[in-house]
Amino acid sequence: MKKTVVVGAGYVGLSNAVLLAQKYDITLLDIDVSRVEQINAKKSPLIEEELSRFLKEMPLNLAASTDISVLKDAEMVIIATPTNYDPNLNFFDTSSVENVIENVIRFAPEAVIVIRSTLPVGYCAKTSERYGLKKLLFMPEFLREGNSMHDCLHPSRIIVGMTQAAQQETAHKIADMYKNCAQKENIETIFSSTTEAESVKLFANTFLAMRVTFFNELDSFAETNGLDTAKIIQGVCLDPRIGDFYNNPSFGYGGYCLPKDTKQLLANYYNVPNNLIAAIVNANSTRKDFIAEQILAKKPNVVGIYRLTMKANSDNFRQSAIQGIMKRIKAKGVEIIVYEPEMKEDLFFNSKVYRELDAFKTAVDVIITNRYDDALKDVINKVYTRDIFKRD
Repeated sequence: MKKTVVVGAGYVGLSNAVLLAQKYDITLLDIDVSRVEQINAKKSPLIEEELSRFLKEMPLNLAASTDISVLKDAEMVIIATPTNYDPNLNFFDTSSVENVIENVIRFAPEAVIVIRSTLPVGYCAKTSERYGLKKLLFMPEFLREGNSMHDCLHPSRIIVGMTQAAQQETAHKIADMYKNCAQKENIETIFSSTTEAESVKLFANTFLAMRVTFFNELDSFAETNGLDTAKIIQGVCLDPRIGDFYNNPSFGYGGYCLPKDTKQLLANYYNVPNNLIAAIVNANSTRKDFIAEQILAKKPNVVGIYRLTMKANSDNFRQSAIQGIMKRIKAKGVEIIVYEPEMKEDLFFNSKVYRELDAFKTAVDVIITNRYDDALKDVINKVYTRDIFKRD
């Protein structure tokens, strides 16, 4: 595709643009002026080492813009805009995707549209019919925040979903573009309908959420009964069918994807009998209730939140599990303060934000952290975490 525009400069859009810009001319379109300026200055607006290195050091055919008219004459448009779960709709808010589609129809009606934003099951089929689109495809992404560039270079699989069987040739060309830019060889590739591809994304993330939930509930059992969580998990995970991964307890699953994707999949089950999918969604709230009760049992006057980010080497505050714990403790009248050096505001949910660690340590009775940091080792007696294995 001679002219390709990637819309959205978040983790998905930026890493995809950088990946493809190794061998193709890519324009990255975003509404955030600051992000666009940083990208054009070869600086990453996101905290991620490999992504930053690629932008700074690699010869990339990449230009960023805020001008919607860059869509003009595009041969392919990759949509990577956010689709957050809307609790009022009980569904994803896909308005950002529709906005891009309408602009593509306006500026480049013959362009191939590839959606990489996460979608409700059945979205592409309905949208293709609604807008009369003949070249709409869906490629689920499987990127980890903080490792998005690595995952683009070493994809676990490539899946291209088509709204029409006649799109086979186009789907193969797009898959080949991604393979040409990857470092991994022999990448498993699946071609399917868009609805099947949409299902893969939501079921994959819901399975990961289920695994997180399982080990969190194992940890709740062990902590309640005075047992060694680590020994139980190690014994369980030595079974090769289970494996030693995604098993480190936490305050609950969070981040960009798992909370919204599990709820969206449950919403798609509206006419399908289920027990497990609903339980996965509900269990995350139960875990946060349990953690909050454990902290409140210590009868603290002031509780310190160490970092709002979801995990190490991330700048993502959105849907981080520790925020759910914070809200539950505040609701009981306990004072909360926050240590978050990445936050510019002085208050977070009406709690004071500290950027100086020593002052933060002195001001609190209990420090809670979803992931342990050696910066807390001098006040370890104050720290409450369920980070058993000291890793994400």
